[in-house]
Amino acid sequence: MVLTKGDDYPIHQTAEPVAYAGTDRNFYDRYFFNGYPADAGTDGFFAAALGVYPHLNVIDAAFCVLIGGRQVNLHASRGLGMERMDTRVGPIAIEVVEPLRVLRLTVDAPGEKIRADITFTGRAFPLEEPRFTRRNGPRVLMDVTRLTQNGRYSGWIELDGERVEVSGWVGTRDRSWGVRPIGAPDAQPASPPLAPQFFWLWSPCVMEGGELYCHTNDDAHGRFWNRRATWRPEGGGIADERHYETVDYAIDWRKGTRHAEHAALSLRDGDGETRITFDIGPTFQMLGLGYGHPKWAHGRHHGEAPTVEREDFVPAELDPMLPHHLHIQALVGVTMTAPDGSVRRGRGVLEQLVMGPHAPSGFRDVLDPAR
Repeated sequence: MVLTKGDDYPIHQTAEPVAYAGTDRNFYDRYFFNGYPADAGTDGFFAAALGVYPHLNVIDAAFCVLIGGRQVNLHASRGLGMERMDTRVGPIAIEVVEPLRVLRLTVDAPGEKIRADITFTGRAFPLEEPRFTRRNGPRVLMDVTRLTQNGRYSGWIELDGERVEVSGWVGTRDRSWGVRPIGAPDAQPASPPLAPQFFWLWSPCVMEGGELYCHTNDDAHGRFWNRRATWRPEGGGIADERHYETVDYAIDWRKGTRHAEHAALSLRDGDGETRITFDIGPTFQMLGLGYGHPKWAHGRHHGEAPTVEREDFVPAELDPMLPHHLHIQALVGVTMTAPDGSVRRGRGVLEQLVMGPHAPSGFRDVLDPAR
């Protein structure tokens, strides 16, 4: 047995000490943040993530800035030492100031010329999404719980000696935990063989007077296995949630890519149809946070001591059909038209990861682009 700081908190999930998380090697526990100016005419975007992988005994984190068309990523990793309550990875740290409402993100990497001190404050109580459970044959691919929360930011980012104030910015944070592929890939092939397929759209939107959350996971035929759209008034709680009865989307894919050029949603309930249109802006590459990264993928072992690396690129110059470039968040302006014709406006992201066949989109193979 190993007692750690977490054992003094009422957070145990099994009869073991907190250091031991269930039985699955791929168990993880993760923080995510994104932020951007509330004014669509102002440049800037940041994202951050921190992941704990108890059975791999690894913790990693990333902090990313997208400004002026350039994306800068700060990657960090270290051995976990079985201590899940120490949420600092080299220069990147997350502090829970007030659970479910206020969190603080700090970055102090003078050698990489990146520093930040950012506080997130939720606009409403977090939303618990439907549990994500997906198998590839007999194997569990995903078994995940996630909470999502829109909020406001205060603080600053300093990149290459230039400081950007983020006070007044808005965005989204989430917390997810459970099982999904992490660390080194499994050498044992699936039986029977299964071609890669994953279709994911997620759009948390910070709207006038409230929060709009939409997501879908589809199979190759376009049938969803996890989909929901929810409206929550600003400051509201679980009792104030409005769940739409049906959710449909329309995507025009940019030729030669699997990234959306135009997108819209149709949400229906007893009051009629609510229409959502997205004005798609700059693209953020999720590999900056480790998603599919050739070197800094989640849970990879980089040694027991903290390892830190900066990475710079221009998203518009990358090959959009390389597998690790498929996963993006596009900044979007949002227009929401209610059944009575009233209009709300806001900002958000349209996250996209489309790999493998998807009949409604015309994708037939693992990596054929839109034509």
